[in-house]
Amino acid sequence: MKVILLENVRKVGSIGEIIDVKRGFARNFLIAKKKALFASKENIKEVEKIKTELNKKDQDRKSTAKEIDEKLKNNEYTIKKLSTENKELYGSVKPTEIAKIIKDEENIEINPSIIQPIKEIKSIGTFIVNLNLHSEIQSQIKIKVISQEENQ
Repeated sequence: MKVILLENVRKVGSIGEIIDVKRGFARNFLIAKKKALFASKENIKEVEKIKTELNKKDQDRKSTAKEIDEKLKNNEYTIKKLSTENKELYGSVKPTEIAKIIKDEENIEINPSIIQPIKEIKSIGTFIVNLNLHSEIQSQIKIKVISQEENQ
């Protein structure tokens, strides 16, 4: 299925590019999240007209992502979780919890969908988490998980 990208998508393409992707990926992700349009003649003409505006929006997003990257780069955040005697957690640390901690400590709103732990956080320790802030900007933070019983 041919689609026109409305924003830069990592490992897929850049703004205004007409690409061929699988129907499900186009319908369920690109078009649903307004990252692309079906490549009809009318849509191609429309995207050509608004291409500079889309590039400007992308540059704004990129500059915002750079600012967030500068504030968060290599920071360490601490999460207290209930754990067993052998340092295993009851459950795991989810991206929504990480986003909430960043919001509380740095007052920066981050969508949990851009938070990607390198490995699942299921025990006490320090973990590295990737943040895909923009298609060209990735950042890393450290999450230190401590037992909730230790600080009571």
